Amino acid sequence: MPLYQVNSGRLTALPPTNFVAERFMERKDLQQLLRADIASLGDELMVIGEEFGDWEDSKRRIDLLCLDKKANLVVVEIKRTEDGGHMELQAIRYAAMVASMTLDRSIASYARLLRGDDAKERATKEILDFLEADSVDEIELTGEVRIILVSGDFSSELTTAVIWLNKRNIDITCIRFQPYKLGDTMLIDVAQIIPLPEAADYEVKVREQEQEVRKVRSVRQDFFRKFWSQLIDRSRSSTQILANRSTSSDHWLSAGIGRSGFSLNLSLTEDRARVECYIRDGNKPDEWNTAAFEALKGQLETIETSFGHSLNWDDLPGRKGCRISFDIPGGWRTPAEGWIDLQDQLIAELVRFEAALRRPIQQLAI
Repeated sequence: MPLYQVNSGRLTALPPTNFVAERFMERKDLQQLLRADIASLGDELMVIGEEFGDWEDSKRRIDLLCLDKKANLVVVEIKRTEDGGHMELQAIRYAAMVASMTLDRSIASYARLLRGDDAKERATKEILDFLEADSVDEIELTGEVRIILVSGDFSSELTTAVIWLNKRNIDITCIRFQPYKLGDTMLIDVAQIIPLPEAADYEVKVREQEQEVRKVRSVRQDFFRKFWSQLIDRSRSSTQILANRSTSSDHWLSAGIGRSGFSLNLSLTEDRARVECYIRDGNKPDEWNTAAFEALKGQLETIETSFGHSLNWDDLPGRKGCRISFDIPGGWRTPAEGWIDLQDQLIAELVRFEAALRRPIQQLAI
């Protein structure tokens, strides 16, 4: 969208230009403008470093290093090009390099920017004032690093990458600086294009919701790893069915029964545990799975008598496989103090289940 001038009652589009054509340099011009007035990138930013490179074994430099009001570090990467180049990759590398930066190093960086004999005292005071704190003891940097990319424009490859990274909780903002000419005067249209300002709050809420989902999933996966690990260890004294199995973060644990197309599984849902035999051979037609199931079901009375309980016989319409199972009360919501009883019951039923099904499965003539 062009920039317009009102001229004699009419709108006149100003001619766009670019920083290369205007011989506007990244470090000498754009960077100095932003260092002098960072407000165009956000009201709550403070520049604490320019050409920051306070690390060993690297000559790389961050154009501008900032703090925000939440004590996050902010990496600002600047390009004068029409597509942004590969600045997102550079900025991610920089963000990783400063992620462990302490408040003391931040003050030291700002002191180098201020210069003078009392630079450290002034840097400390100004950072404390900015963060609205009375002493350095009150402040701890969050360890989170935001990224702001500033360019004359951004390629579709770059914007696609940034949107994908934002969805994965890497906070990147793209701000376009589009120059125009008005006679001998240069005007710059500053526009945040990612995330769109009107969608920014929504995207933050979505990211927070996704974080909670990942946190819950991580806790549940940790539960499964511990639960299955204990169950495998406890099973060794009574059966070798799980002897070669390693623990899993899934809600199920599988083992073989001596024939391709048949797997023994233990599974947990919220309030139910299950021992099952799942029937499916991916190398054979789907009809084979059903035929194998029906052949076993023809021996239902013998199998259930051997097992000692009635079983669930599910041909699972619409799915490629079939299932024979036995359900046990108690799932992944079982308190830790009840794990041993549930594990022992699963192991006992697994042993009986395998004993009841092994011979009929081995003898199937299909």
